[in-house]
Amino acid sequence: MRNSARSTQLLSISALVFLGACTGGPTPTTTAPTSTTQPAPATTTTMGEESEATRDFPDDLSILPERTGERRQTTGDVPHQQLNAAPVPEVDAELRRRVFALPGVEDRASERSLPGARGLWLTDGLELVRADVLGGAREGVLGSSREFAHIHPDGSLHVWLPVERAIEVHETKWGELHPWVDREGFWDGVVMLYTPESLDDLEVAVRIVVDAYNFITGENLETDEIP
Repeated sequence: MRNSARSTQLLSISALVFLGACTGGPTPTTTAPTSTTQPAPATTTTMGEESEATRDFPDDLSILPERTGERRQTTGDVPHQQLNAAPVPEVDAELRRRVFALPGVEDRASERSLPGARGLWLTDGLELVRADVLGGAREGVLGSSREFAHIHPDGSLHVWLPVERAIEVHETKWGELHPWVDREGFWDGVVMLYTPESLDDLEVAVRIVVDAYNFITGENLETDEIP
């Protein structure tokens, strides 16, 4: 893989039904992390225990730059939200314009987040090579959902990524792993992307959303191909 050091950090990242995770629905018997400043720590697996979500995904993803400044303050629990964050209107508008311009993506009310969040929904005509990541291969748990990301009212997002890319997002401080990533379940690589505050931040956020889109659909779209 692109970064052998990160390969040794492969997570067995997974979340419970994300509707509960984002909205604060019924919790399992174990205790969720409660820090308001740090996300849940990443769990690691040994080589040979590579998550299914990292397989068959290209190695040529652009390396993310390090985000300057401190991490955003978040709840550190569910519902997983930023605290005291507000979008920059022109940046937020361009973010939404670009991600909803992805081929085969519809703007719908999110099925997996709090009221006001907008889901990035992959239309039925678009083939999904990793429907299992979204629950499409799991009976009885949001099995029909095609929502691979959503934008919260404050401009932050939750996205479904390959595990190594999710770790990179966390390590470079563009976002953080979901607090429940180390719990038994079936979604891997769920991360929050912090609200972009500048056009430079926006480019990174769009790049990550496109990575998630390519991962789920098997496409090889570049950000400069978005209308």
